[in-house]
Amino acid sequence: MLAMHNSLFDQSTTHPQRATWSEFPDVLIHAKEPAVKGHPAYREAKAGDVLAAQVLIRDNFNPAKVAALEALLPGVQPLLVSAHAFEREGVNAIPEVFADVLGQTLGWPVDAGVVQTNVVGHTGADGFSRLARQASFSGPIIPGADYVMVDDFIGMGGTLANLRGYIESQGGRVLAAVALTGKPYSAKLSSSPERIQELRKKHGNELENWWCARFGHAFDALTESEARYLVRTENADTIRNRIAAAE
Repeated sequence: MLAMHNSLFDQSTTHPQRATWSEFPDVLIHAKEPAVKGHPAYREAKAGDVLAAQVLIRDNFNPAKVAALEALLPGVQPLLVSAHAFEREGVNAIPEVFADVLGQTLGWPVDAGVVQTNVVGHTGADGFSRLARQASFSGPIIPGADYVMVDDFIGMGGTLANLRGYIESQGGRVLAAVALTGKPYSAKLSSSPERIQELRKKHGNELENWWCARFGHAFDALTESEARYLVRTENADTIRNRIAAAE
């Protein structure tokens, strides 16, 4: 079982909660993005068709990744939790069906009680839109219980970071995450100290103070991909302006 760490949370009711990072395993991605998004059943599954989601997952399910997840958590039977994400076309069926298939394969319980409470419109969105429009969650969490997060896609990792923050703020422990597909470079959720130092050096305390006021957390709760995206942005004014425009 992975050693867990003490986390700091934003207790504000106006921001999605996040936990600071320590060591967190890379997200286990089952299939390459073209195989999933180019699948004939993808659009219908994303819009809420459960049968289409079952076909999509059947054709992209990776037993080697399941074995890796089981090896990562020997002797543990965590709850598999998926975000019932609202898309413009409907309620995305992929995460919940994916969690059900993983649960049946591993013999692990599935928690279907956690829901995403807002529409963020991340599908096809650019980085600043993903940063500006963050997912919020609600639902019962069992204090002291172990959880593994399940999602259909990982882009910059913000949705998983917010789901983790919500679960751990309610007393749960998040041990790992799984995605059906996503960007390989986004599999690393935990932002490195070197990346955070680079971000602070480039954009300074003023931007981090603004970020805390706007999002309720400091830079050390960003994912590695989010931090890298901000480091590559020319200056702090551009970041503030682009996020304001994306809202």
